[in-house]
Amino acid sequence: MSTSTAAESAPAVDPDDQPARVSRRQRRRDGTVGRGISTGAGVLARIVHFVVGIIVLIIVAGILFVLLKADPTNTIVHHVHSWARSLAGPFDGIFSFRNARTAVAVNWGIAVVVYLFVAGLITRLLGRTYR
Repeated sequence: MSTSTAAESAPAVDPDDQPARVSRRQRRRDGTVGRGISTGAGVLARIVHFVVGIIVLIIVAGILFVLLKADPTNTIVHHVHSWARSLAGPFDGIFSFRNARTAVAVNWGIAVVVYLFVAGLITRLLGRTYR
């Protein structure tokens, strides 16, 4: 039996000659088993966050345009508002207020919260919390 084999299988030690504690996450990260799956899940989690980030940005811009009374004849305002309306469409009319701008802000705000919540769930189901 060679000494190099024994040295390779020995656990890592810290400067106090105590066995080094390695977290499960670090052991999983150092291992090669399942590495392709975790990398693919990480990429998919990033894609989900990116797409939901764009959706949330569009809806929040639409809310701001409505609240700040942006000119609806402006091309940019018109397109952003129509995209936001289609993305937040299922949430339109959940609550009704006397002021239409308030209704849009509340209902579309609920849509933003739901999109972020669902994106968080999908990310956790993929097994990776991306920040």
